[in-house]
Parts: sequence; C-alpha cells; structure tokens
Amino acid sequence: MACLQGLYFFCSWPVKWLRERKAWEIPACPQGQKNNYPERRLGFPRSLCRQRRRAFQGGDSRQQARATPKPALPRQRKPLGPRRIRPKNRREAGGAASAQQPVTVFLSGDELYFKSHSKQKKQVMEKNGNNRKLRVCVATCNRADYSKLAPIMFGIKTEPEFFELDVVVLGSHLIDDYGNTYRMIEQDDFDINTRLHTIVRGEDEAAMVESVGLALVKLPDVLNRLKPDIMIVHGDRFDALALATSAALMNIRILHIEGGEVSGTIDDSIRHAITKLAHYHVCCTRNAEQHLISMCEDHDRILLAGCPSYDKLLSAKNKDYMSIIRMWLGDDVKSKDYIVALQHPVTTDIKHSIKMFELTLDALISFNKRTLVLFPNIDAGSKEMVRVMRKKGIEHHPNFRAVKHVPFDQFIQLVAHAGCMIGNSSCGVREVGAFGTPVINLGTRQIGRETGENVLHVRDADTQDKILQALHLQFGKQYPCSKIYGDGNAVPRILKFLKSIDLQEPLQKKFCFPPVKENISQDIDHILETLSALAVDLGGTNLRVAIVSMKGEIVKKYTQFNPKTYEERINIILQMCVEAAAEAVKLNCRILGVGISTGGRVNPREGIVLHSTKLIQEWNSVDLRTPLSDTLHLPVWVDNDGNCAALAERKFGQGKGLENFVTFITGTGIGGGIIHQHELIHGSSFCAAELGHLVVSLDGPDCSCGSHGCIEAYASGMALQREAKKLHDEDLLLVEGMSVPKEEAVSALHLIQAAKLGNAKAQSILRTAGTALGLGVVNILHTMNPSLVILSGVLASHYIHIVKDVIRQQALFSVQDVDVVVSDLVEPALLGAASMVLDYTTRRIY
Repeated sequence: MACLQGLYFFCSWPVKWLRERKAWEIPACPQGQKNNYPERRLGFPRSLCRQRRRAFQGGDSRQQARATPKPALPRQRKPLGPRRIRPKNRREAGGAASAQQPVTVFLSGDELYFKSHSKQKKQVMEKNGNNRKLRVCVATCNRADYSKLAPIMFGIKTEPEFFELDVVVLGSHLIDDYGNTYRMIEQDDFDINTRLHTIVRGEDEAAMVESVGLALVKLPDVLNRLKPDIMIVHGDRFDALALATSAALMNIRILHIEGGEVSGTIDDSIRHAITKLAHYHVCCTRNAEQHLISMCEDHDRILLAGCPSYDKLLSAKNKDYMSIIRMWLGDDVKSKDYIVALQHPVTTDIKHSIKMFELTLDALISFNKRTLVLFPNIDAGSKEMVRVMRKKGIEHHPNFRAVKHVPFDQFIQLVAHAGCMIGNSSCGVREVGAFGTPVINLGTRQIGRETGENVLHVRDADTQDKILQALHLQFGKQYPCSKIYGDGNAVPRILKFLKSIDLQEPLQKKFCFPPVKENISQDIDHILETLSALAVDLGGTNLRVAIVSMKGEIVKKYTQFNPKTYEERINIILQMCVEAAAEAVKLNCRILGVGISTGGRVNPREGIVLHSTKLIQEWNSVDLRTPLSDTLHLPVWVDNDGNCAALAERKFGQGKGLENFVTFITGTGIGGGIIHQHELIHGSSFCAAELGHLVVSLDGPDCSCGSHGCIEAYASGMALQREAKKLHDEDLLLVEGMSVPKEEAVSALHLIQAAKLGNAKAQSILRTAGTALGLGVVNILHTMNPSLVILSGVLASHYIHIVKDVIRQQALFSVQDVDVVVSDLVEPALLGAASMVLDYTTRRIY
C-alpha cells in the first residue's frame, strides 16, 4: 500500500503546479455508440475518460458497490469558463449538424498536463525517428564527476517516457583504495548496466596511459551492446578521454559537460580534446561559452546551463548538518571551527606537487585545528602523496581525520560549515563559492578558473610560512555566496536541450572558423599590447634607434652622433636600446626583437659586419648580434642598409605583394636591394645588390670602394658634395637669391638649390649623376627584369625623371615599360630593420 501511495504521489505531482483547469464544449455522440467519450478525441487515455463520464453521470454503480473506499482524487477547482470547439466534419460530429447539441466537458489540471505532456512527447519521438525514446548512456569514472552527473541522471530517470537511461561505471569507482564509490550509485537506486575495471595501478604517468588504453579496448563491446543515441561525458579526466574517443569513433553523439573551462596541468589539454570530439556542449559560465565559440564549436550546439551540482548545493545548507560534522570530525567540533583539506597531484609537475602537499600538512599541523583530509584522486603522483600522509602520521593524529570518500550530500554540508577549505581541488573554486566558505587555492592546478572573492590564491606555495599565513588570513571568515557556476536550474535546461536533439541531423561535426587577420598573434598578452620591434640604423653620421609597430608606425625615435671608435659606438648602441626597451613598456609596446641596418657587407646569418664603408671606422668583423642579444635577452637580426630598404618596401611600401622588384637607395652613398620570388637576395658571399658599385664608366671618378666609374662616384651625396665644393671654390656655385654662410659647409643640398635657381653648371652635374644612376637601372633591368624599380632616399625625387629618360633611350624595348617610382617611406632603413623582426617573429606560434 505504501508503494502504491508513493507511486500515486510521484505521478500526480504535476497537479500541484498546474492548478488551472479549463472547459470545452464538445458535441455529444449519438446514443448507443460504444466508447462514447468525446475526450478521447483530445488524446486522453480511456481510463481517464471513463472517470470524467462517471462524474457527469453521478458516479459508477460498480464503484459505489465496493465496500473499501479508494483514495480521493486531487481536489478539483471550479472551471474557468466554457470554450466551444466546433466539429471538423459531419462524421466527427456523429451525424447531421442540426441533430447535435453541445455538451460541456471540464478538464482539470492533471488532464491538461497529460495533454501538453503527450504533445511534447510526440514531438520528441518524431525527432528521434521511429517513435522511440532517446537512449542516453551516462558514463561515470570517479566520485567527482558523479556529483555533477547524478542530478542529470535523476532528471532523466523522472521522465521515462522520453528517455532510456544506461549507466556505465568505470575508473576509480571500482577500486577499494578509493572508497568503492560505485556503491553510492547503487544507493541512489540506479541500475548499473556495465562495470568496467579500467584502472592500471601504479599511479604514475605510464599507468594513466595504460588505463586509457585498457578502457579503449573494453569500451567498444559495451557500446555495441548498449547502442546509445547519445553519451554524456563529464569534465577533463583521462578516463573521460577514453570514453569520448570510443564514442566518436563508433559514431555515437557525445554531450560534454563543463567544456570550455580553463585550469592547470594536463587537464586543460584533455578537456579541450574532448571538446573537439563532442557534438554537443553544456557549459557553466559565460566565459566558458565564449571559449567554446572561439574553439570553432557550433554556437547552436552549446548550452549555457550552469553546473548541475548547483541544483543541489543551493538548497543544501539549511539541512541538519551538526550530526554530519560530528560523524566525520568528532562530537567536540563546532561549526566554522574545522578545516577541509583536499589536494591532488599536479601531473605536469609531480615532484613539486608532492613537496607542496608536505608543506601543507606541516602548516595544518602547526595551525592546530581539527582537519578532515580526503585522499587524493588516482592521478599520477597520488601514491607518493599517500605515503607523505602516512609518513607524518596523519591517519593517527588527534587533530586529523583522513578518509577515502565522503558522500556528496554530506561533503557539501561539511564544506558549507567549515572554517576554511584548503588544497587545489576544483571543488574549492567552484562548489564551495555557493556557501561563501573561505578557500585557500594552492599552486597552479586551478590557475585559470573563475573564482569568487572567497578564494585566496597561493600560487607559489613553496614554504610552510606562506601557507600558514594564508590560513590565518582566511580561517573563520564568511564571504558572500557566489553563483558564478550556476543558479540551481541546470538540470531542467539540460533535459530540454536533450529533447531538442534531432537524431536525423547529420552526425558529422561542423566547425565555425572565424576570420583571422594576417600576422595577428592569438596570445592574450600580445593582443593587449602593441607588437613592436627595436630598429637600429647605423649611418655614416648618426646612430638612430626607433620603436616600430607592426603597422610600420614609428612610435618613438632616438638619435645620437655616431662616434669614431668601436667601443664608444657599441656602448652608445646598447645604451640607446636599453633606454628604448624600458620606454616601450610605458608605451604598452611588446618588443619582439632587434633589427639593425648598417652600411657595408654583412653576414646576416651570423649577425656580423664583414667589411664596412669608409664612412664608419673600426667597423670590420664586428659581431653585433651577441652583445645586443646578451644585454636585451631578445633575438637580433643584422643586414645591409640597402637590403633593409628593400625589406621595408616589401612589408610596408610599394613592393608589398610583388614577386620581383629592385630598390635603389640614394643618400650619402648608393645602395640597394633585390627581391626575387618574394625573397631577398644576399648572394654566395653576401655581396649581392651592391648597386652603388656598378661600373657605368671606364674612366670615371674614383670611388670609395677603390675602383672608379661606379654609380656612387657620380650620384651619391658625397659625390654631389665634392662637385659642389669645386663649383664653390671656383665661385660658380652661387646664383642670385642664394648664399652660403661662412660657418656652414658646402653640401649636396646647395648644389640642388643652385640647380633649381637656374645654375647651368649645377644642372649639368645633377643630370650626369641621374644618367649614371639611370644606366645602373638599365643594367639591372637587363639582368633581373624586375616588375618595379623603387628609388629611395633624399635624392630620389631629383633623379626620377632623368632615370626614366635614360631607360627610354638605353634600355631594350621589352623592359622600357617598367614602372619606376619614388618610395613614399620616410625612414626606409629603420622600417627595413624592423621588418626583419616583425616578419620572422610573427611566424612563430605563441
């Protein structure tokens, strides 16, 4: 009788929240027709229809004849008002329309529930195909994941008309040393369909791998027998990885609980691996949902439900708890006057985690409070942690209670009323926040978790004093309750989500890849900071250092005079780079490396200046990479200034995207760089693209390289300055409207000014210089046949038209249509030096 009453209560609970009932007017059927119950057309069962008809006819004679009274049905409320339903056709109406009279039939709350419930069930059955229930397999591996899966299992069990539940138990549930926790599943009245012994003992890294392999061997037979429509997998344990792998390879849909979260150790990698195998995702926080989306998971298959365990947590604290505290900690212990300790090994740093556990126990012994210590999980290193406990006599210490397992219902009461919880369990940063209990999180195992203000992080728990100080700070406090991980309504959302799964949809996962900008690092530190390079330009006159951003913007520039000796020069370079690197931090710039542009012949592979120009003294066989790299702890690139100008054009200038082009740089000297098939040409002995030393005349003026008739001897700034001095000495330089102060040295600029003001001698010199440069360009066109020639430097705009004329007059017809342009880059040497850093470093994956 008690069982029947319990079943009646279970089946009638919807009546309590469906209080309203409504009425319909339904046409009566002709007398004499069998099964004369119009309610049947609304989908109600025959028994319920008989009950309603007896109520209208004044009771059932058979029931009145029985001596034993039956339990009364739930009290029926007064109906709300009739609503007329017209027959769809004459057949449904039972004859001619004129012969029918409407009969009012009132439906109560339980009947309304049955009607809506049946409609929902029909929709789910249609989605699942063949009008069958959704077969759900829940696999649980340990005590921790069962606390999250149990509420979902209870929810599935309460709706047998929608779901068939299969329970698979494996992992540490079946090991005596970890409490044989499968028994609590049986105590919760769940039928365990399969028990799989999958743990290979050893508690080290190899044992974890072997356990995964053993599970992979055993699971296919189980899944073939159960044939589930969907498997529910929780979390980030290695057992769960085996489950997800097996289900994915056997084309079984996977629902992953608590994906998208971030923590420490190997758990992150396993969790995200399961995410990529899973077809559906239930996450607990908004950040976790965003992580899943950023991992290219389909947004339509992600449910932000909250943590299922919170459905029980938020209603647990008001229960009787003192008896639980006394049972586990002794009769003399009061609420808020004890500690719960739960610490697991960190599989990526086992040695340090064991040392940290030893320090934790020492601190707890010194703190002298009653402490409940739970044994660690089965991860690699747990055996050594248990040895530490026994070495310190924790199991026999009067202040300690060491236990293998506490049932979840009792465990949440213990942490809810504890003075403090200490360790590195996810329970401390997740579930305990629901009660505002102080938590001390040790080490890096939960380094990425979202936490409430009740959690104090001691990431470098390398001394007993640090842990002891944290205990003094936290013990006995009470923080506001936190609902970061749930609001107590996760299970209804998950059940609704399960019902919405359409088994007719293709099984193949779809990934939603977002558009990614070129050369943008995904490291969060790099997103927040401006990726930059330190660029160094060693000119004949000045030393310049600049902070250059990824977009080619010069954030800040430093300039000093270039000394004559090696020691002074290298010291100034180091000093300027250190100053710029310090300033970069204030400017929110992340320096990725150092790029150096210098005159002369350079070995870029070794970062050595082989031979310099005469403008830079004591600069031969100089190792620039080593002193800068040792001082700044950054990678260093070195190249010739002409090559750097070409690199600047390739990344930031008019050569961007071109396969072949040549750059001539005009300044104090003449240099250049050649880009062929998108790559810079250095040559076998790093002497390629010495364009300033192309010979254009057999009897030309002497060049600084020791030869004569080179382009640099005609068109460089030094050559123009030499010719300007000659004119000035002969009083042939100055024209009307022009003057040169006595204290000012004559330069190439004065020659250019005189040419603009009509000085024929100056114009002739510039024309000769431009022609020499033009002949060099023609030689390059005939040799390399580039698609573009870029003139760079301060003299480029004065030479461009002359060069184009020479090409038209001297070049072969097939290359005369080549584009010759003036660079629009203001600082090609600095930008080229920066481009070496930005091009190479951003190819790495952070």
